[in-house]
Amino acid sequence: MTETNAIRLFKCLADKSRLQILKSLLLEDMYVERLAERLNLTPATISFHLKKLSEIGAVRSYKTQYYTMYSLCRDTFAMTILDILKEQSDEAELQDRREQAYRQKVIDSFFEYGKLKSIPAQRKKERIILEEIVKAFEMDRIYSEREVNIIIADYNDDFCTLRRDMISERLLDRDHRGYWRI
Repeated sequence: MTETNAIRLFKCLADKSRLQILKSLLLEDMYVERLAERLNLTPATISFHLKKLSEIGAVRSYKTQYYTMYSLCRDTFAMTILDILKEQSDEAELQDRREQAYRQKVIDSFFEYGKLKSIPAQRKKERIILEEIVKAFEMDRIYSEREVNIIIADYNDDFCTLRRDMISERLLDRDHRGYWRI
């Protein structure tokens, strides 16, 4: 189910009468007049709601003798909320561009000529800065503490704080052999 269809479904379900219609159709297939009598609504109102429910694929209709019967489309409701949330967002690309623009703005604000002017106070901004600095480290290589300090010192003189923060942010890890990029 696409994000747009999910929104349409949720909007449609945000009506008490439509929910009551769906609950009735869950029990058995029904025609308009029976639903109207059961829910104490006019047949025109029931028809209006059934049209909306049909448009989103929540109900389907079929002919039986003189009546048009309506039934619940169970497969529409078999999907969980988590399945809907896992679907790719229609705005994912736009959100990625916004995030990249924000990251670049932070980097431009805190770096000047390749040097870190100051360590950001906000954690999310510091994370961006640390992610930028950690790019100087090769993957699958173990560094001595001295090598780590020299690399970080190229960016800022407070290499102890930056090294500690990189470890706490799980960008670097260490043991008795040395430091490495995660």
